[in-house]
Amino acid sequence: MADVIEVLVPGGKASPGPPIGPALGPLGINIKAVVDDINAQTASYNGMQVPVKVIVDDKKNVTLEVGIPPASALVLIEAGIEKGSSGEGTVGNITVAQAIKIAKMKRQSSLSYELKKTVKEVLGTCVSMGVTVDEKPAKDVQKAIDAGEYADLFTET
Repeated sequence: MADVIEVLVPGGKASPGPPIGPALGPLGINIKAVVDDINAQTASYNGMQVPVKVIVDDKKNVTLEVGIPPASALVLIEAGIEKGSSGEGTVGNITVAQAIKIAKMKRQSSLSYELKKTVKEVLGTCVSMGVTVDEKPAKDVQKAIDAGEYADLFTET
């Protein structure tokens, strides 16, 4: 039976302190080695919270499963802002190409089967965060995608 520890860590900057250290300590594994491995695997997500599963089997073998940061964190990075809107205001802007980039990252965890629908999920996140897309309200861009605009950007890869 394996022990599974799920934590949210800052990309590339996990430390042996809480929440990782206290969770892994009782399992009798080398915490520093695990933290170093987590940091190596999450370095590309610098500045974002990254979900990580640490799986420790009966023989003390450690397996890491690094998730993708939430869409909201990816939108913040692409928009170059620190936080979303807490009200009605607009706090940033991304392009449709950036929304597609985020959708491709989130593809594995999305419930959608098509890239276009995953992009619309990302745009929904933009709506709730007060982020415009191509200087337009994200809801308008969702409608434009449904109408066939931006079709040339949706090449499945």
